[in-house]
Amino acid sequence: MPFLSTITFTSLCTYLSRQLSSLPKNSNLSHIPSKHRSQAILLAQKALTDYFHSTRSLPFLYAEHIGRNSFYSLYDPISKVEFSLSSFAKSFERFLRYHPINEFEFFFESIGMTQKEISGFLPPNKFFFAEDGRILNAAGALSGFGFPWNKLGILYKAEASIFDKDSDDLSRRLCRFKDYGLSNVSVIGICLAFPFVLGGKGDLGVEAGALFDDLKRVFVDFDLGSFVEENVDAWYEICRKIRLFYDLGCEKGKIGELLGRSRNIFLEYSEEVLVRKMDFFCRLNVRKADIRLLLLECPEILGFDLEAPVISVMGFLKHFGLGLQKSKSVARMYPYVLGRNKMANLPHVMRALDLHEWFFGMMKNGNHRLLGNYVLSHPDEDLDEDYRDGLEKIQSSRTPAHTINKLNFLHGIGYGENLLTMKVLEHVHGTSSELQERFNCLLHSGLEFSKLCTMISFSAKILNQKPEILERKVDFLIQEMGLSLQYLDVFPAYLCFNLDNRIKPRYRCHVWLAENGLCTKNYSLASMIATSEKSFIARLYGIHPAVPKLWLECFSPQKDQ
Repeated sequence: MPFLSTITFTSLCTYLSRQLSSLPKNSNLSHIPSKHRSQAILLAQKALTDYFHSTRSLPFLYAEHIGRNSFYSLYDPISKVEFSLSSFAKSFERFLRYHPINEFEFFFESIGMTQKEISGFLPPNKFFFAEDGRILNAAGALSGFGFPWNKLGILYKAEASIFDKDSDDLSRRLCRFKDYGLSNVSVIGICLAFPFVLGGKGDLGVEAGALFDDLKRVFVDFDLGSFVEENVDAWYEICRKIRLFYDLGCEKGKIGELLGRSRNIFLEYSEEVLVRKMDFFCRLNVRKADIRLLLLECPEILGFDLEAPVISVMGFLKHFGLGLQKSKSVARMYPYVLGRNKMANLPHVMRALDLHEWFFGMMKNGNHRLLGNYVLSHPDEDLDEDYRDGLEKIQSSRTPAHTINKLNFLHGIGYGENLLTMKVLEHVHGTSSELQERFNCLLHSGLEFSKLCTMISFSAKILNQKPEILERKVDFLIQEMGLSLQYLDVFPAYLCFNLDNRIKPRYRCHVWLAENGLCTKNYSLASMIATSEKSFIARLYGIHPAVPKLWLECFSPQKDQ
């Protein structure tokens, strides 16, 4: 019986032609004429299937799954076999008999892993399924239940222990899931989205049981399941959407009712929309539990455009009801945030103003519709002419794209369209991604978002240093000097000075003088570090005429030169 019908053969040749076109440019299939390459792949797949079934004694269904779904792993052995259309099939069969292949490599590709991922999962010192049959047996049990073979990699990458299980245990566990009133297809979608439910030992487990209690409430009691197409992709998609709310910290077994009452969210909005909206509110740095409640209880927020609209910062605050006196205080304390910005940057605008909790509180208290109906009061509201002039200069410069990316970084951390932002832009160097990495480094060190933005407005060169250098300076400030991060509010320029050539030697010199009773005056860190070398030595001379010599011989970085 022929391996493939004419129609199937033609469609697979078309598919393989597309696959071949995606091979790396250095792939060496030049020994096979281009018009025969797709056919050569098909012949190799048939030979591989026969090899696994006849030579390695795999059930034909497993052999066929692996043979048809391991295109890239086949490339290497194909490239080593001399091509002749009339004899290639037999030559390739002979090659497989005398050149053993790593069967796990082909298996992992067949279940949906990429070539880059495979190497991290290959069992050490094992090449043949006969050396560890559990993986294939587990795959067979899952496939027999209805899991698409090429999606089993989702389970393996997330919970490899599933494939160590006895195939009968897996089958029993899957049947137990059906006892919740779910079909095979729905159970498969749930398992792909929540692979942990198939892991673990023994009984179902408290966490898995709690999850299925929730999902039964959603899919069966609230009848969401009747709106989902009866195919694996549709169920996997809707389960991934539900998983997003657990990723926000929802306790399993506690939110089935709330998810069920909000079932339209999962039918009307794509996973991408849900992710973007969750990310928007997560950037406010508020409790994730509050975010999930807001989105589930006020689902209309998911339909708001929270990216493209332009906002006037002061106009937006007025729209949300911020009082006049508080608005004046904000304008005085955070002038670099004023002007226009994009709605997409609003979370960080609010954090830069230290108003993120106030803003989210307004949202929770029933004012969320204000977010959706905000518009500029008039087309010229809050336009800054100085900013516009600076923007025109950038666009006519030699490297406009690079500079615009840096400007977008500043807007992204809350800086508005104003002259102060343009002045900060002149002093920051690096790509936008490098600047973001440095900003995140300081943020993760414990600095408050709004205070860090203020520090940058006074001393923008802070962002011109590598993260590891910034980390060392912060560690020295806290660990050796015994100061808190709050000191940087007063002296942000500390982070701009060289740690080994300036900060450490001067500070340690002053410590030595104080410990030995030569200096009774308590100098500030700024006066130790920021003063010029000439003034610093003059101060040392004033403490004692012999101290400058001590400095040069024992503390100055020039002592080793």
